Amino acid sequence: MALYDMELKRVIKKINSLNVRNVGLQFPEGLKMQAVALAREIEKQTEATVIVSADPCFGACDVSDRKMNGIVDFIVHYGHTPLPLRYSIPTMFIEAKANVKIKDYLEEALEQLKDYSKIAIATTAQHLHLLDEIVDFLEDNGKEVVIGSSRSTRKGQVLGCNFASVKNLGADVYLFIGSGNFHPLGIYLFTKAPVLAIDPYSGDIREMSAYADRILRIRFARIVKAREVTKWGIIVSSKEGQYRMKMAKEIKKLLEDEGMEAFILLMDHVNPDVLLPYMELEGFVVTACPRIAIDD
Repeated sequence: MALYDMELKRVIKKINSLNVRNVGLQFPEGLKMQAVALAREIEKQTEATVIVSADPCFGACDVSDRKMNGIVDFIVHYGHTPLPLRYSIPTMFIEAKANVKIKDYLEEALEQLKDYSKIAIATTAQHLHLLDEIVDFLEDNGKEVVIGSSRSTRKGQVLGCNFASVKNLGADVYLFIGSGNFHPLGIYLFTKAPVLAIDPYSGDIREMSAYADRILRIRFARIVKAREVTKWGIIVSSKEGQYRMKMAKEIKKLLEDEGMEAFILLMDHVNPDVLLPYMELEGFVVTACPRIAIDD
């Protein structure tokens, strides 16, 4: 069984029903290895030519509709759920549900959850279909389970820029299902409550407080160091869902009113290499995805 459900039959049916001639495929980094096989099958079973977006992709805030405008008639975007944005090209979102077993890891996590009675659950798009199983398991083991939602996310879903679904749940502990540290770190910072993260791929189960405290110490140290900065670069992302030029101009004025220099830098993909030519600047303010400042 494939690790992710790419819903190829549904995608092909949609492309044929729309009589699409040029279709764009877009993937986050973890799904890009699926691109060639999917493109091959789509071109075999439809009349469409496939154009794969090979640029990095970080979320539904980063759909390639602007770059592919005039090139494709339709985009299939994998790995995320839609945001309340107006896309310039019709876009189909496929969650790419993970085909993973979670029960054994939940049983292992019970020992670390024994002192908590009310548990809130959060996850990402690939694991939303596991929520019912997780709720049933925890309730069968005597736990009270709560799942939140927000206007721009599905029930139980958190995004790197949106943790509203875990707000005001009154839980004793938050259980995150997914890989990596960024989302459970965000939950910890947002709720100030214990967070236990289960990686359904590796089976790793980790409590986030020590990691979060280390990240906070690093961030506070950099904030202190930033007090010495007099020349600033203000980074604006050209990605539609991250574009905050108004905010950047407000920050520029604020810094200049304090006697500092500030220059706005507009870029698509924010990374350290892009900033190398601007080392005359002593510090940078990121108005794009909040993950950028954490994933250094």
